[in-house]
Order: sequence, then structure tokens, then C-alpha cells
Amino acid sequence: MSTIKTEIAGLVTKKVGIPNDKSLQAVDVVLNFLKQKLPPTFAGQLDAIIAGNVDLSDGIGLDDAAGLLGGLLGGKK
Repeated sequence: MSTIKTEIAGLVTKKVGIPNDKSLQAVDVVLNFLKQKLPPTFAGQLDAIIAGNVDLSDGIGLDDAAGLLGGLLGGKK
């Protein structure tokens, strides 16, 4: 069974070329950082998404989510 976290780690492994166990560690670091920095409401929503408690079948994919997250963190606009 694939979880959101393992899917993200798979993308990191594919795009960056690091082993999957290291990608999982990197994803954990980023998620923990985000949960500390985000307002509690958003951190709770992030937890719900990662836990698979949010239906993402409305068409938003991980690449879309990554783009939105990058914009939130000051990435390319």
C-alpha cells in the first residue's frame, strides 16, 4: 500500500537520484519542519493529508501540490 509520504519519497528518489531510505528521511525532515512553521490549522491539515484522511481525487496531483508548496515557501512564482 502506498502512502502520500512514500509517493513523495518516490518522487524525490526519481528526481534527485538518492536511495529511497534517504528520500523517506528527507521527506520526514521537511514534513516536521513544515508542521513546526505552519499555523496549527494548516499543520493539522498537512497531517490529515499525509495520513491519507483527505480525498485528493479531485485532480490535484503530487506535482501540483509540490508546486503549490513551493509557492508557499517562496519558490518560483
